Amino acid sequence: MQQEVLFEDFRVKGYKEAWDYQEILLKKNTDIKLLFRYQNEHPTPANEIPTLHHLLFVEHPPVYTLGKSGKEAHVLINEANRMERGIEYFHINRGGDITFHGPGQLVGYPILDLERFKTDLGWYLRTLEDIIIYTMAEYGLKGERSVGETGVWLDPNIKGKERKICAMGIKCSRWITMHGFAFNVNTDLDYFSHIVPCGIAQKSVTSLERELGEKVDMDQVKYRIKKNFEKLFDCKLVSI
Repeated sequence: MQQEVLFEDFRVKGYKEAWDYQEILLKKNTDIKLLFRYQNEHPTPANEIPTLHHLLFVEHPPVYTLGKSGKEAHVLINEANRMERGIEYFHINRGGDITFHGPGQLVGYPILDLERFKTDLGWYLRTLEDIIIYTMAEYGLKGERSVGETGVWLDPNIKGKERKICAMGIKCSRWITMHGFAFNVNTDLDYFSHIVPCGIAQKSVTSLERELGEKVDMDQVKYRIKKNFEKLFDCKLVSI
């Protein structure tokens, strides 16, 4: 049966506030799982437990986030300069290394119960990548994967021309996901010069604006990502 995913577009929200909200949604779902699986006399099959799927869209004020396995050395700006520029910083509980979030970047946070989709993190990440790849194709761009590097790239196999357009990092607890993708649409790419993006040196970052040579309508990007999300996850988004 096709899953329903509750959709919220926060437009602009602080990173910590959005992170806390994700944690609340994740805990609600893990609590539901514990109740139905272990506290009922007759445990409910995993794919029938009434967890709630969510997809959140947001743009953050400037912030650097470092994943749990990331290296502090990949932050190239000192605290005083960072604060002077008004850039926040958080060491967080997703996978991956250092990345930037800020205005003009579309961040998507799916909180999905993969036991009601497919219990395969590789499949989940590849599906997120495909959503971005499909969306880029609608702008005449060829998004691709880079072997061993999560996210979406342009020209990943041409040395010196590799450039990342979408970073990804997730957390998964009891098959409930959080965190997600950061797609550079009209992002000020100068912010990336103060970090080693995703811990990958000697490779650049890009945006839809840079590749197309003009500002891109963010609402159109959101519409196309939502459409491809529904198609590739075989679900229905319900705005709340």
